[in-house]
Amino acid sequence: MIRRSLLGVALTALCLGRAEAQASVTLFKVIGPRDEVVIGMTAAELERLGPGLAVERVARALVGYNQLTVWRYSVGRAPDGGTRFAANGRIAILRHDTVRIEPYTAALPVMPPPTE
Repeated sequence: MIRRSLLGVALTALCLGRAEAQASVTLFKVIGPRDEVVIGMTAAELERLGPGLAVERVARALVGYNQLTVWRYSVGRAPDGGTRFAANGRIAILRHDTVRIEPYTAALPVMPPPTE
């Protein structure tokens, strides 16, 4: 009985940890004249951009700095064989190459970027 309770608590903590990791990355689709890319920013990265809605923060930073370095996200395989969104390297987005930025909701789990 105690083992089942401990197992249940451990599984709940694992699921909550995964949900927190997924919630800590906000995805955006950046659309340019020739292509589009999905990017992700952690909660800490977004906090540094100031107040407001997340997409407004990104747009304001892009206008203010003329470029923004972010994580590119793409679909890939997890170590367990499942499919997920994961960071695929850092890229710079240039203001003059960006037509539109919009929030992006992934249908797959989103993994946090690697720690630098």
